[in-house]
Amino acid sequence: MRTSRAFITGLGVVAPTGVGTAEHWANSLRGASGIGPLPEPDPGDGGRPAPVRTAGQVPGFDADAFVDTRLAVQTDRGTWMALAAARLALDDARLTPDQEFPFDLSVVTAAGSGGNAFGQREIQALWSQGPRKVSAYQSIGWFYAASTGQISIRHQLKGACGVVVSDGAGGIDALAQARRLIRRRTGAVLVGGTEAPLSPYALVCQSDQYGISRGTDPRTAYRPFGGEGFVPGEGGAMLVVESEERVRRRGLRVYAEILSTAATQDGWDPAEPAPDGAQFTRAVREALRRADCAPDDIDVVFADGAGTAVGDRQEAEMIRAVFGTRSVPVTVPKTMTGRLCSGGASLDLAWAALALSHRVIPPSVNLAPAAEYADLDLVTHPRVVPDLRTALVVARGTGGFNAAAVLRGPAGAGTDTG
Repeated sequence: MRTSRAFITGLGVVAPTGVGTAEHWANSLRGASGIGPLPEPDPGDGGRPAPVRTAGQVPGFDADAFVDTRLAVQTDRGTWMALAAARLALDDARLTPDQEFPFDLSVVTAAGSGGNAFGQREIQALWSQGPRKVSAYQSIGWFYAASTGQISIRHQLKGACGVVVSDGAGGIDALAQARRLIRRRTGAVLVGGTEAPLSPYALVCQSDQYGISRGTDPRTAYRPFGGEGFVPGEGGAMLVVESEERVRRRGLRVYAEILSTAATQDGWDPAEPAPDGAQFTRAVREALRRADCAPDDIDVVFADGAGTAVGDRQEAEMIRAVFGTRSVPVTVPKTMTGRLCSGGASLDLAWAALALSHRVIPPSVNLAPAAEYADLDLVTHPRVVPDLRTALVVARGTGGFNAAAVLRGPAGAGTDTG
């Protein structure tokens, strides 16, 4: 009989820190930032500099290695990254969908604005050449559920599938849905999210977002707990989550067990941050309660790292309220990638799973903490922690979304799921 326990058995990363788990993890431990200046537009094309000048970009992403030409013309760069991350995660978990009962496999993604570059290209065709020049795939290529649909079709995942829309909190909210599916007897779920919000149209849409950085220096444009803004980025991660029965039957190595998730809503103006972080703190406490964990059981916090005065202050207040005077290690590895919209929390979950598996906390980079955050134990260099066991991952999204997840690493090597 199946149990409700759920385990992360595969990881697929497409991020500014690298494509594939090995490259991503090696670059993370080196503190190699993927944040850099955005390309200048060609003046001959009448282009103007983007209002956002710095972002996390995936270097050398070869979509052709993962997406055939026929599908590529139907989809956006964000979906290409999702298809690539899904393939990498399945390979990592040694899961071959066509050898499985298709209704035992599902996919859930987190998404924000959908196919920005695809939509921009088709709108430009409509404006300059007329409706007959608009691709028939416009109706699906821009859609925020495109990645879920294309992954499901490509791998014939016919179980319950879906998409979660909660901005930066989406990766954890999608993980919560994956865990529900495991409890409802789904065997395995591909879950995560990727975004590609760096097209000119997407950058203009983001340019008036609260706290976005106008900085041009990649080393200073995004500095949580001491800076004045954040930078966007592209990419994310997909994870394979499987039931305990499958883990034992397939003799799998696991990265981590998903002990709990929790979510709250600030119920505040989407254009502004909430005046206090009470609901953020509540989400974290609820995640700990559901995991049957005390604050002292948490060995590391993967912080949201808003990079704004209000967001950073509220996160520090949450950490102090939950952990008291205890100096829990806090890391913000997304300082190497920027904030990836709906791909951000999924990548943080992948980072946490890798940290628990390797017993190493990845660093935050380029931090210059303000004096008011001197009490936080910010991890700025890789930190080996032999007894690293339990991680708290927190995330917030524009519009008042708060989410938290608790992961526990394997007790030992091999197939141990205890």
